[in-house]
Amino acid sequence: MDKKILSDYIDACAVVKETEAEIRKLEKKKKQVQDKVTGSNPEWPYEPRSFSLSGTTETVKDAGRLNFERHILEMQKEEAESLKLLVEEWMQSIPFRMQRIIRYKIFKELTWEEVATLMHAKSGESIRMEFNRFMKNN
Repeated sequence: MDKKILSDYIDACAVVKETEAEIRKLEKKKKQVQDKVTGSNPEWPYEPRSFSLSGTTETVKDAGRLNFERHILEMQKEEAESLKLLVEEWMQSIPFRMQRIIRYKIFKELTWEEVATLMHAKSGESIRMEFNRFMKNN
């Protein structure tokens, strides 16, 4: 695992949320319409009846375009979720101390000094060196 993938994790999480919002927007583009019509019972005695109809106003072309956009967004979301799961699985395999350092520095974007304070370490520089040594060896 390298530092780039760790920082990509943050973007992947954001992409998942943004993609879900985009998919919801696409769904809203489909305008639902409802109407009522009257008719009669097809069997004897003929009596008037009211029927409710509902559907969308989109054309076949619009439906195809919306489905294509949705498919692209779903693929993008799937790729981001795969990266997210890869990083989360890797995080479970490393020591707890390093998990905390990575969460503070990479995911919460704290400074090395802030990480050192949370870790009760001497300095941010010592935490940074510990992180770099770990990443170099893994």
